[in-house]
Amino acid sequence: MEFQIIHERGDTSEVHAAIRRGIRTADPPDVGARDYVPLYLSLRDGAREIIGGLYGATMWKWLMIEGLWVAEHERRRGHGSRLLNAAETFARERGCRGASLGTFDFQAREFYERHGYRLVGELVDFPEGHRHFELAKRLDAN
Repeated sequence: MEFQIIHERGDTSEVHAAIRRGIRTADPPDVGARDYVPLYLSLRDGAREIIGGLYGATMWKWLMIEGLWVAEHERRRGHGSRLLNAAETFARERGCRGASLGTFDFQAREFYERHGYRLVGELVDFPEGHRHFELAKRLDAN
């Protein structure tokens, strides 16, 4: 039998679903239930326009933050902290032990560190001339 590697273009939902399904069925039995729950928080102004938000998911008792954004004209007013705190509250309510996220040297590493996140990994030259940081925080610590 001949196999091909195909660079998929266009609607990739079928490929994405097949890969995720395959990964889920390959999980070793001793890691517990994946218990994946998406999390989307929006920050809206009086006109209900989205001026910020956070998205990620909880899985295996961890919060994985994939993105946090606040519109430039609304920054430095505590909105980012409110979004981050709301996500952590949701995660604690779900029994999460920790939270993880990634940020770049040109983004918000210091913001996350002020909220208790600590460096756990770093990619140099991603993108070239810059650094990408992986940060984590325990949510179950006193």
